[in-house]
Amino acid sequence: MIISFTLENWMSFRNQIRFSMVASKERQHGERVPKLSKYQTRVLPIAAIYGGNAAGKTNFFKALSFAKALIVRGTQPDSLIPVEPFRLDVKAADQPSRFTFELLIDETIYEFSFAVTRKLVLEEKLVVITSASEKVLYHRIDGKPNFDDSLAKEPFLQFAFQGTRDNQLFLTNSVSQKVDNFRPVYSWFKDTLELVAPDSRFEPFEQFLDEGHPLYATMNQMLPQLDTGIAHIGGEEIPFENLPLHEPYKIMLQEDVKEGMTVRMLTEPINERYMVTRKGDELIAKKLVTFHPKADGTEAKFEIRQESDGSQRVIDLLPAFLELSTQVSKKVYVIDEVDRSLHTLLTRRLLEAYLATCSTETRTQLLLTTHDVLLMDQHLLRRDEMWVAERDASGASSLLSFSEYKDVRYDKDIRKSYLQGRLGGIPRILLSGTFASVYGSTNTEKPL
Repeated sequence: MIISFTLENWMSFRNQIRFSMVASKERQHGERVPKLSKYQTRVLPIAAIYGGNAAGKTNFFKALSFAKALIVRGTQPDSLIPVEPFRLDVKAADQPSRFTFELLIDETIYEFSFAVTRKLVLEEKLVVITSASEKVLYHRIDGKPNFDDSLAKEPFLQFAFQGTRDNQLFLTNSVSQKVDNFRPVYSWFKDTLELVAPDSRFEPFEQFLDEGHPLYATMNQMLPQLDTGIAHIGGEEIPFENLPLHEPYKIMLQEDVKEGMTVRMLTEPINERYMVTRKGDELIAKKLVTFHPKADGTEAKFEIRQESDGSQRVIDLLPAFLELSTQVSKKVYVIDEVDRSLHTLLTRRLLEAYLATCSTETRTQLLLTTHDVLLMDQHLLRRDEMWVAERDASGASSLLSFSEYKDVRYDKDIRKSYLQGRLGGIPRILLSGTFASVYGSTNTEKPL
């Protein structure tokens, strides 16, 4: 779980902002707020970020995406770090961008932070936090690792640090060098944090193809209830040689796909989705298709690309919401523009279904950005679960939780106050009148 995320000098965020998932003292919806008994605190299962266009919502999402890529994929030798500092201040361009994460991993809180420029990692620190103390496992600064005393005597750690490039995180290199001391933090970014952009397709769609998957029946049971017109989704087996792939790629698959392996493929721009597995000497290919009921009781098969954008978005998001709702999951999903192509009632129903499964023992989280003001409802979300992004006159973004507004009571209509501009985060629209008043009349006839 994300306890907090702090960033500074990243895209439109010039000054330091801290996004916290720690619950406030309010009691509303308290039964679904996870408790960390070891730390005597509560952590929110959901957060929604509102705001006008270009307010910073997507830049917040991109910050998480950048951090995950830098940690998991790393950098190439002599390559630049793809960091994007605030561009509307000359001084900021020469300053490092800073990122700090507080994370709950296996019931232990870690703090991982780093400061980077385009050319190098200036600082990096990993801290483990117990209920009574904090231990700095390492603090990379001035070219030195500064290991904790319990680690300083391990010679291989020193060797791994010496092999870390200036443009590379030590966390990333340590894992590549098979050092397991810090792997839980690396694995959290790799396997727990899931980022879903507005135009991206959620990859793990094989649940719809495998009838033996535990979520297969649940998803196909829910789809007709979401007014997509789809009766169910399944896989159509097709000959491997008929896959719309270049021949060199097919040869590579034949060589690389081993027994028991599964390879997912999304073909662009037609948006067809395939899964390839091996059974003995043969590669088996399946294509994701939908089935709609016909008047005579039979079903008609549709290609995914023939479905509406809204139905495709439901297909993309439903596996994520179902995984969030399983009791054993610890996934953290961050969805940018969750309401894209979805009716507001459908979006709300997905959120309600997830929140209904949350309890004091929940360890999943959902962070989302949205323009949908109808989701700004205290019957759905707590005040500390609603945030607003706002951009000031200098172009710098900020984030503020609604719980910080003293006059926002639990029974207040937040939407009305928000749309009236009393909570910030709405676009400053200067256009008035009609387009004709801006461009002038197009009537060139002279009056009689």
